[in-house]
Amino acid sequence: MAFLKLIFLIFILHSFMPIPISSTPSLNKEVFAQIRPDFLDFAKKPEIMDWMVGIRRKIHENPELGYEEFETSKLIRAELDLMGIPYKYPVAVTGVVGYIGTGKPPFVALRADMDALAMEVELVEWEHKSKVPGKMHACGHDAHVAMLLGAAKMLQEHRNDLQGTIVLIFQPAEEGGGGAKKMLDAGALDNVDAIFALHVSTKFPIGVLASRPGPILAATSFFEAVINGKGGHAALPQHTVDPILAASNVIVSLQHLVSREADPLDSQVVSIGKFQGGGAFNVIPDSVTIGGTFRTFSKESFVQLKQRIEEVITKQASVQRCNAKVIFHENSSYPVCFNNKELHEHFRKVAGEMLGVQNVVEAMANMGGEDFAFFSEVIPGLFFFLGMKNETQGPLQSGHSPYYTVNEDVFPYGAALHASLATTYLSENPPKHTSPPEGSFHDEL
Repeated sequence: MAFLKLIFLIFILHSFMPIPISSTPSLNKEVFAQIRPDFLDFAKKPEIMDWMVGIRRKIHENPELGYEEFETSKLIRAELDLMGIPYKYPVAVTGVVGYIGTGKPPFVALRADMDALAMEVELVEWEHKSKVPGKMHACGHDAHVAMLLGAAKMLQEHRNDLQGTIVLIFQPAEEGGGGAKKMLDAGALDNVDAIFALHVSTKFPIGVLASRPGPILAATSFFEAVINGKGGHAALPQHTVDPILAASNVIVSLQHLVSREADPLDSQVVSIGKFQGGGAFNVIPDSVTIGGTFRTFSKESFVQLKQRIEEVITKQASVQRCNAKVIFHENSSYPVCFNNKELHEHFRKVAGEMLGVQNVVEAMANMGGEDFAFFSEVIPGLFFFLGMKNETQGPLQSGHSPYYTVNEDVFPYGAALHASLATTYLSENPPKHTSPPEGSFHDEL
């Protein structure tokens, strides 16, 4: 009888004991429904805000061009080490890929580009202007890195609540180097189910987000053509074959490709930005070089326009008795940047809950290019703009200007959105893959 009483007592005590929590990390929708609004408050704390600003300013002072981002990459890796976040390096020369969570499916990625622009000089006079002649962060990539690291700090604090893995993509060479393509080829997105990226914008007020489903940025490429004739004295044109005249006719004919051959409802652009030939007023040169860009919103239009550009240049040159060679810069060619419809709805919901639905607006598609398109071409992707305009602080210059500045007050918004988009995606999407990426996460070579 005493034995039975002992068994009964143990049963009663066990009934009131807390149920052991599994050592396997899990993400709970209710948990993150409570955490998500706190991401913005957390990111606004002075210790987080000042830290992000400091990182951005260090990067801004030491801009590096595509595939040369060695110091930028070193800074990123040092911060990831301090946070205890494992990563792979190098990926596509200077790229870094970090991992937060279980190391198992599902995988969702957040991307920041790292490279600066080749600019003669930064014309903004401030304490942290570029210290490197001929280079400047004039497109906000330094801010993108700072905000993704800010998101990483918040996500790492909640790593034990994640059922899945958040992949941090620090990408080189967005400005014409096709760094996204090289990262894809290196396996940076193996097993990743979706990817998000933001870009700071001077068009929208701070706290306003803009995106759209479907095409948001155009397929782009650059071309160059050398038109050869026969030079001579300008007073005796009959003894020359004038490549300047040929190039002029080529340029006019190229404009007809859009105005006369393209569907008016299918946006296309052909623009010539380079014309080099001759060095004297009274000498017709032997050759002229022209160059430009073409952009479309569909792969079919892109292929067709590329073919017609080459035909027009070579055949129009021949009409003027010249010959021409056309070179397309394939390394600078980007596909259409396409936003997945389901991810766009996810973005609208998450951003609306954080900032209010009135601050999530539909972006107009434009003919700019973005190599994020390589990512969204192979997996579902969402690219959005983060407004940073503040009328009380005066106007902001657009990207690629030597007067370009970043409103650093935007940093908490970007960091919080990164964190919220990723955690919510994991909570709402069950695993699609059964195995994690091969190899060690911390693969520093």
